[in-house]
Amino acid sequence: MTSRTTPPLAPLELFAVDRLIGEEERDIQATVRALVAERVRPHLAEWFEAGHVPVRELAPELGRLGLLGMHLQGYGCAGTSATAYGLACLELEAGDSGVRSLVSVQGSLAMFAIWRWGSEEQKQQWLPRMAAGEAIGCFGLTEPDFGSDPGGMRTRAVRDGDDWVLTGTKMWITNGSVSDVAVVWAQTDEGIRGFVVPTDTPGFSAPEIGRKLSLRASITSELVLDGVRLPADAVLPEVRGLKGPLSCLNEARFGIVFGAVGAARDCLEASIAYAQERDIFERPLAGYQLTQAKLADMTLELGKAMLLALHLGRLKDEDALRPEQISLGKLNNVREAIAIARECRTILGAAGITLEHPVMRHANNLESVLTYEGTSEVHQLIIGQALTGRPAFR
Repeated sequence: MTSRTTPPLAPLELFAVDRLIGEEERDIQATVRALVAERVRPHLAEWFEAGHVPVRELAPELGRLGLLGMHLQGYGCAGTSATAYGLACLELEAGDSGVRSLVSVQGSLAMFAIWRWGSEEQKQQWLPRMAAGEAIGCFGLTEPDFGSDPGGMRTRAVRDGDDWVLTGTKMWITNGSVSDVAVVWAQTDEGIRGFVVPTDTPGFSAPEIGRKLSLRASITSELVLDGVRLPADAVLPEVRGLKGPLSCLNEARFGIVFGAVGAARDCLEASIAYAQERDIFERPLAGYQLTQAKLADMTLELGKAMLLALHLGRLKDEDALRPEQISLGKLNNVREAIAIARECRTILGAAGITLEHPVMRHANNLESVLTYEGTSEVHQLIIGQALTGRPAFR
């Protein structure tokens, strides 16, 4: 074997993934990558350390680029392909999972719920402002005792004349304390229903959750509904039952399939750059066989995850994507991303635990991504049911 050096390739260049992405999609991806480099990345260490992100400042910038609800049609939304949305999520999460979560919750949960299941009046009232980043939304499904089993939720909405009155508590709600509107799911005599709740309604509060070790560049809150009175037209009219919230979760999970690839790519690129510059025993760390074996194995898993994401994106663009296929992508890509982040930390050594490098920050964030929008165990059961025809959730 020759000892001469050759120009290095970026990890995904080995898979020639650019040949699988259209020109418009590449342009969108490049635009988001530039935004993250200029507006997000310089502040991430500070935001993560402080446990705060300026959502109100970021949202209008994201809106101007058309990133909020970008895969939805009409009402000020960009109407891009699902694959383009996925690539945007990839670049956002290459910055930080918290920033991608901001966009996912806004577009794939809160906006999608209104767009897919809302009345025309609800759409006109909220979607244009949410697409512009002028109004922030959150999505209230998870409860303190009901995460993987949302059907057991205790939040309840009861009729009082023409009004609805909501009482209950939601937990782990991204953007909750800075939201203008919350989509809240509750038990009713008609089954589970969704409600569009302006957050200035009396009885609504959203205390922020602090002391987090993960997703620190993201705002996480509890939602407390203490006799929140809403008019009859606050209910989402087009859906009853778990079909409503689960359809929204599938939208968000799709973004995670791509987003996890972004976090893994950022870790791997940072580790390669560090290994090229770090000398040990009078030669670069990158020149050692053990280091190259780690980089090769991680690149292989990154590329497979990227190819899977693109395949699922094309299926979604053809309206042929099944929920269990989204589970395949979420389970594999997040699991591999967190493994890559941990392995990259070993290459960086002690430097890898600091915020001077992104690896430990990504690893910590991915601990949350591993369990939200469906834990790995839930996705294993979804896949298992598809393979056997037998549900094993209970």
